[in-house]
Amino acid sequence: MNKWAIAAALIGAWFANPVLAAGDAAAGQAKAAVCSACHGADGKAIQPAYPNLAGQHPQYIAKQLTDYRDGNRVNALMSGQATNLTDEDIQDLAAYYGAMPKIEGVASEENLELGMSIYRGGITAAGVAACAACHGPAGEGNPTAVWPVVSGQNAQYTADQLRYFRSGERANDPAAMMRGVAKRMTDEEIDAVANYIAGLHATP
Repeated sequence: MNKWAIAAALIGAWFANPVLAAGDAAAGQAKAAVCSACHGADGKAIQPAYPNLAGQHPQYIAKQLTDYRDGNRVNALMSGQATNLTDEDIQDLAAYYGAMPKIEGVASEENLELGMSIYRGGITAAGVAACAACHGPAGEGNPTAVWPVVSGQNAQYTADQLRYFRSGERANDPAAMMRGVAKRMTDEEIDAVANYIAGLHATP
């Protein structure tokens, strides 16, 4: 078993937590009114710096909301929004957004080839593993390991998060896996792979 498969097994066990249990999507819809101001009524973000939530794994949404609430992930807007959420609220919101049809984005042609190369094959010289090793060839992630769906995600949001991981501003990745990847990437490489991910659903 290679190191990535071992990491997947360990992280899946790490997050076997009751807070990730299935919620009530109907209840989540009623609780999501304030969320729609940024993430849209259909789970599509109203600004490219915000994430699309529609079709995201409920387990991943629940973990991020829990981390915002508990201070393990910090954002001026989201930390305040999550402060008073109960575990039940989190589960319900996660179920609501997870049940929505996934968003499809469009990639730019400008740096698509570089982004595809990184996503599919990594950056061997820098010791960066292929994104597809964890997020899958189609960007569908892994709900058991709590790895997110990335396909169709806003390129600006993805690039911002990679830079936050690189700088250590974001540090809620298990075993520092994303920080380890991002710190070996240049701005050009980050922008390219983020662009490729945005249109991943449409690639062969």
